[in-house]
Amino acid sequence: MLKLHYAPNTISVAVAIGLKEAGRDFEPIKVDFAKAEQTQEAYHAVNPKGRVPALETPQGILTETGAILEFAAPALVPGDPFRAARMRELMYYLASTMHVAHAHKMRGSRWANEDSSFADMRAKVPETMAECAQYLEDTLAFVPFATGESLTAADAYLYVVLTWLEGDGVNIADFPKLAVYFAMMTTRDSVQWVKDAGML
Repeated sequence: MLKLHYAPNTISVAVAIGLKEAGRDFEPIKVDFAKAEQTQEAYHAVNPKGRVPALETPQGILTETGAILEFAAPALVPGDPFRAARMRELMYYLASTMHVAHAHKMRGSRWANEDSSFADMRAKVPETMAECAQYLEDTLAFVPFATGESLTAADAYLYVVLTWLEGDGVNIADFPKLAVYFAMMTTRDSVQWVKDAGML
């Protein structure tokens, strides 16, 4: 069976949503960030990066959310090459831009050493996350899913990122299309499952 190493409220939960959408069975294994388990030798044997998600498969261990989603939920990858590229375009943006903007709130040590720098990074987060939300509002299809009429792996990814907005000082109601999309995704069985499991 697949084993998903995750931490609550992190992007790793997107993989759980994708697995549920694809009807895949998996064992969730919580990595307790409060106890710094991601920094310890036992978890580094699973993922030397010390991050989540990590997915144990019969073929080996996979890391990185987008790669895991494509492997674990191939039914959520469009068959049309252009639509598949649109899906990846969104996932890469979320990974390289929006997730990084969010991480400046509590992971400043990745980019600087001085406490004053950390405070400046935290102060900037509401602005940068709002800019990212505006970009999504302006460019995504939302008909009704992010990139088209059918759900893709990018929707699992996007939904989890949107759960961070409130904590980052951004009111999703300021972005009407995002708000409608977020409410729609919240009703899905996969999202209700991760909520019931205490993942979100």
